[in-house]
Amino acid sequence: MTLSPVGRDLGRVDARPKVTGRARYAADYQAQGKAYGYLVQATIGKGTVRAMDTAAVAKAPGVVAVYTPFDPLKLYAPAGGPIVENYAPLQDTRVRYRGQIIGLVVAETFEQARYAAGLVTATYDAQEPRTSLPAGSPGTTAPGGEPGGAARSTVLASGVDSIEDALRSSDVSVTTTVTQPAQSHAAMEPHAALAIWHEGHLTIHTGTQAPAIHAQSIAARIGVEPDRVRVVNPYVGGGFGSKAPTWSEPVLAAAAARDLKRPVKLVLTREQVFVLTGHRSALTQRVRLGASADGTLTVVAHESDAEDPAVSAWPMLPAQGTSTLLYKTPNLAIDQRLVELDVPPVCAMRGPGESPGAFALETAMDELAEKLGMDPLELRRKNYAVTVPGTGLRWSSKHLDECYRVGAERFGWSRRSPRPRSRREGDWLIGMGMATAIYGGGRIPAQARVGFEADGTATVGTATADLGTGARTVIAVTAADALGIPLQRVTADLGDSALPQGAMAAGSLATASSVPAVQAAARAAVTALIDQAVQNERSPFHGLDKDDVTYSDGRISGGGRSVTFRRLLQTIGLPRVQATAASSAPPPPDQYALNSFGAHFCEVKVHRLTGEPRVTRFTTVIDAGRIMSARTTRSQISGAVIFGIGHALLEANPMEESGRFAAGNFADYLVPVNADIPDLDVHYLDRPDPVVSELGARGLGELPSVGVAAAIGNAVHNATGIRVRDLPITLDKLLG
Repeated sequence: MTLSPVGRDLGRVDARPKVTGRARYAADYQAQGKAYGYLVQATIGKGTVRAMDTAAVAKAPGVVAVYTPFDPLKLYAPAGGPIVENYAPLQDTRVRYRGQIIGLVVAETFEQARYAAGLVTATYDAQEPRTSLPAGSPGTTAPGGEPGGAARSTVLASGVDSIEDALRSSDVSVTTTVTQPAQSHAAMEPHAALAIWHEGHLTIHTGTQAPAIHAQSIAARIGVEPDRVRVVNPYVGGGFGSKAPTWSEPVLAAAAARDLKRPVKLVLTREQVFVLTGHRSALTQRVRLGASADGTLTVVAHESDAEDPAVSAWPMLPAQGTSTLLYKTPNLAIDQRLVELDVPPVCAMRGPGESPGAFALETAMDELAEKLGMDPLELRRKNYAVTVPGTGLRWSSKHLDECYRVGAERFGWSRRSPRPRSRREGDWLIGMGMATAIYGGGRIPAQARVGFEADGTATVGTATADLGTGARTVIAVTAADALGIPLQRVTADLGDSALPQGAMAAGSLATASSVPAVQAAARAAVTALIDQAVQNERSPFHGLDKDDVTYSDGRISGGGRSVTFRRLLQTIGLPRVQATAASSAPPPPDQYALNSFGAHFCEVKVHRLTGEPRVTRFTTVIDAGRIMSARTTRSQISGAVIFGIGHALLEANPMEESGRFAAGNFADYLVPVNADIPDLDVHYLDRPDPVVSELGARGLGELPSVGVAAAIGNAVHNATGIRVRDLPITLDKLLG
């Protein structure tokens, strides 16, 4: 019997092509006769383009074409949805934000295109842009969280006339206001597209988190039937949410390639990536907590103001996945406002609303614990929610209490001193902090295809994407387990819209959605193999009742005979037998709440003279259902914690009054490097969720980033006595 690879510490199936450089990313693809595009961007924050002078561009070396609003490519606006822009580039002269695309230059080389784009001059009728939350127009409060200026407001009150009355009647209360500037996705691979037309069909190589959806969106925006567009991206160099929507670069590349009748490659610079492909919203939050003297929460009130760009985008609702779920309380008030601004589009970014939401809530919980004279961990345990507050809805699986216990033991939380500035090592002040992590753990419908090959291997394919998360390994592990064959005999194909439609690799949905789809496809493939075994005249099982033929561990058995599927396929002369199947419907949302959970414990040291903060120890314990791959799970937890350390200490892209981001490259936009990260102690519970799927696996790529910033901020306060409420926590805020 073959040992199942599920949960084992095995190498990634795509490790060798990645470390040897054989894995090709979007910009690595080549095509004969290709030209290169380079974007021209607006230099005002709002207004209209009055005229554009391209005479010098046309004379520049190698220039093939110049497209502007005055000589455009024909494109169509997105059909709608909360994570896409509401206009098509080059179709009008309106400037909606600084850096908006107002031109495309195509030339024989990238360098020629870039040089020529710099020769374009534009004159504008400029208006004053709204670029900060105080300068914007608050959206109206309305239930449902509809994007486009609306907000979300929820009030659950029990036994009081208002939330204000509940706060006033509480024995202890705290008010915590926190802010953070915009943050930029900083994936290793910049956004790129290579568009190739052949006989009216488009193949486009572009990094995306949802190949099938991407293909449909591109088709709609260039005005062709969906079956004429194929998106191919087997490898994606990170995304973090920024490669979930269809932005303008693949659409422009496709339209220019069609117009010029030759392939066009368009690769964005890092500054263009920061501006054109979404960012995490600047945000102001206020959390008010009320409690009785013994620490029982009586009120949780969470308000926020976030960017709502005029170009439309993903709505930032930070309380939705945090304060509405984490702690039991009889009185809950949520008011999330979206503020209309003339800024580049916002987009989901790893732990999109949950990470900033947790920073606000978990900072407030720490302040409440200090005011109560209570251990912060005990305060959380005391207010542990076994059902969703105000609904009575139970979780499909929740072991957060075990995360608290295991994490505290592994970290040594009992050694924490509650008194700030009480522990020193030379000139360094030492502190400890903790916080809770929570993120959605649901799944969506997905399809997969599994095939038996005549060489004794198996293939599995689904049109999801692997952003470096290990999805390819998880899908191969699932197929190997379902077929009972060694992992090395399974090839997983991802990142191609021509494959059966898989789950979007966003919202931590890919694993939970793909695993049951692969299992269903494996069962269908076994059925198809048995059908061939009993129906094909050349088969040793021909004529047997299919109910008397079985499959197990790579072998077909029946009628006293047993052969490998390799031998069977070679005998009957078939190169393969394959089947496609869809997963069953996910559980209805009114039956269970689907979430994953975790607990962070952090130690920091802060230099008493310079204010420099350093994370010295970090322990994270995660409850994300069944663990499919030990190595990729540890990698995802570690990567998410590192992401959270960047959120806490480094990452900021402030908006200037002109509408320009202040940080346009990796010299100015700081992300964590090796020197910033201690050895991370990551642990997972491996408790299968019986509701989410047969194997019980939930996603975990985003979960461990939630709460990291709060744990660090709480540790900094314990070390210094200084409470930093404005991210990132930089040394200037710790001086004095």
